[in-house]
Amino acid sequence: MAELKPKKKRPVLHAVTVVALLAGSAYFTFELRKDEQEKAPAIASVTDSVDSSGKSSSTGEQKWERLKNPDRSVLRGGDGNVIATFTDGARTATLTGPSRTFSEPATTKTRVVTTDWVRLMPEPWVSGAEKEQWFKEWFTKYRGSEEDDLFAMAFQYGDQAPVKKDAEGIPYAGDASFGPINPNGSVGNDYRLEQSDFYDYLGIPYTFRDGTTIQQEANRYRSMDCSGFIRTLFGYRARFPLMSSDTSGDGLPRTANGMARSKIGVDTIPLKGVSAAARPSNIDVLQPGDLLFFKLDARTGERLDHTGMYLGNDTEGHKIFISSREEANGPTIGDKGGTSRLDGNGYYASTLRSAKRL
Repeated sequence: MAELKPKKKRPVLHAVTVVALLAGSAYFTFELRKDEQEKAPAIASVTDSVDSSGKSSSTGEQKWERLKNPDRSVLRGGDGNVIATFTDGARTATLTGPSRTFSEPATTKTRVVTTDWVRLMPEPWVSGAEKEQWFKEWFTKYRGSEEDDLFAMAFQYGDQAPVKKDAEGIPYAGDASFGPINPNGSVGNDYRLEQSDFYDYLGIPYTFRDGTTIQQEANRYRSMDCSGFIRTLFGYRARFPLMSSDTSGDGLPRTANGMARSKIGVDTIPLKGVSAAARPSNIDVLQPGDLLFFKLDARTGERLDHTGMYLGNDTEGHKIFISSREEANGPTIGDKGGTSRLDGNGYYASTLRSAKRL
């Protein structure tokens, strides 16, 4: 994906309320309000319950164990079931919680039923961090919590997803498009323009930590391309640091290629090249929440040009991901532009090149 070219900077910083996003919603967003059911599909529902304390049902003495490839700490309950997984060098954690079902009936019969809840910790994990006060406070807050996680946020931008506004009235969620129609494109060939980031979707200028202010483009309002979608989830919503481009500042770069080649996080599937021969031989190392990187377009040379987030297995046992793509005109787990599967020899399975855990 081509690197974003910022417009002329303006010195005025637009104030954006993020406190509500940091805390998450006070209600469980997957159970849509009745007045929204008629205009939006119920994209997920909770099917399990938790006990009165809000914790998972695992009983008995909890035990920590260390595993390799990648190095990580796993917390198990007395029954041996995994409660949570934490990877060395990554802020992404996977916690076991109430079961949820994600679906997109307009474009696919695929359903993802999962007990995985993916969240960002305030600090990268290191061996022994379970003894640290910051972790104890974080884990106490989020174990068993039904507050929006990265999966919940991802499905708040799909087809017909209802609009959600922050305290300043800025719509921070709701049905997103991929980008404006390309006047020089055609159906199946660059029909929609790339380079729509989270601030375009929000319709506000944004000042990054390196001091760069980038103005939104009016024709990109409510749009996010593939890397813009990932930056919306992990950056704007979950507050992972964001770079203003692929080279300026520190944090998550602007493009799929920049993300894949950056040193942030942990490479769960190291990048070995972009040719067909560099397709990973083993994808079982993937964990829900991992970022995926693809080589789709030969015209982009050595650049990786697509990214998405791994969700886990669907009800048929296929490894499924979500991404914003041109053919579906926005975030999807559907079949437009290729089935969203990583196993087999389909379009995306054959073009996967690497994966990263932030």
